[in-house]
Amino acid sequence: MRRNSVSIVGAAETTDLGKIPGLSQIQLHADAALNAIADAGLKLSDIDGIATAGESPTNLSHYLGLVPTWVDGTSVGGCSFMLHVRHAAAAINEGLCNTVLITHGESGRSNVGRSAFRGGGRSTIPGQFEGPYGGMGPTTSFTLPFLRYMKDTGTTAEQLAMVAVVQRAWATKNPRATLQTPTTVEEVMNDRMIAYPFTKSECCLVTDGGGALILTRAERAKDFPNKPVYILGTGESVETPMISQMEDFTTSRAFRVSGQKAFEESGITHKDVDHLMIYDAFAHLPFYGLEDLGFCKKGEAGAFIWEQNTAPGGSLPLNTNGGGLSYMHSGMYGMYALQESVRQMRGTAAAQIADAKISVCHGVGGMFAASGTIVMTNDPA
Repeated sequence: MRRNSVSIVGAAETTDLGKIPGLSQIQLHADAALNAIADAGLKLSDIDGIATAGESPTNLSHYLGLVPTWVDGTSVGGCSFMLHVRHAAAAINEGLCNTVLITHGESGRSNVGRSAFRGGGRSTIPGQFEGPYGGMGPTTSFTLPFLRYMKDTGTTAEQLAMVAVVQRAWATKNPRATLQTPTTVEEVMNDRMIAYPFTKSECCLVTDGGGALILTRAERAKDFPNKPVYILGTGESVETPMISQMEDFTTSRAFRVSGQKAFEESGITHKDVDHLMIYDAFAHLPFYGLEDLGFCKKGEAGAFIWEQNTAPGGSLPLNTNGGGLSYMHSGMYGMYALQESVRQMRGTAAAQIADAKISVCHGVGGMFAASGTIVMTNDPA
């Protein structure tokens, strides 16, 4: 895509986050959509493109009364919304639509009106070929590659626990975060074991909520009430639906391909990055993200986080909303990571990074199955 040719002019989450038993999944999508449309100062009739995952774009368009000329229902897990941003930017540049709404909503905690199809099950490829050996679902399957990573790199359980500690430190600065009480490495390690080496504190939250974005051509940005955020570069890739078939347990091929493409498109270097979001459904993901995106050498991410480089006041602010471990995780966290990158670029984040001009937002889909990377800036040049 062309650098800075598309901008995000609307961004909002659902009015409430956490436990929302009074709203169904599609209502969460709609609440987020209406909030983002209001944030952009638009009307529903201004939207001519829609992208969503978890809910059918057909259902949502009908529910909202939209008649889009461009539709994207790409669903590759939690990073689907990063791919939607990339696809929407391409569609806008191609003239297929002018104003795109991207939505997310999930009743992950209350389970109200959720889509009947949730994926998984014995008939899937992982269900047939990995399930019989006991690795089924994120809490068991996601542990397996990290055990190899720990053995090969010497990364410790204490360093893993520090990820949760740092995320909580950011969450204490965020009034909308689910968990706001500081924690320690000892507390994280002594929490209830879920699947070795992950304790409960190192696993994602289960919450209700959603978010939405509005994208349009950059030359229209001056027509909107809030500071525009420009799309500088994008990337996407997929690897395998099965953990057992990863090319290398200690690195994600999808992460590397997606991240490299986004950096190449944006023309930036790692030193240019002021703010970083790495999807952290589980505490090991920032290790892979930092290394596969090139911020750390192989096996050095644990020490990098342990030394407080990603913590408040550190050299590389990471997951400044509190992340999927402490802020919010309704099942597909990518939208919340994108929202925080937008807030940082607008200068409105709860834990705002001073003078931040470039944010990299990186997501995972499934269990290292897919990846999407978006580079944002507030500089139109």
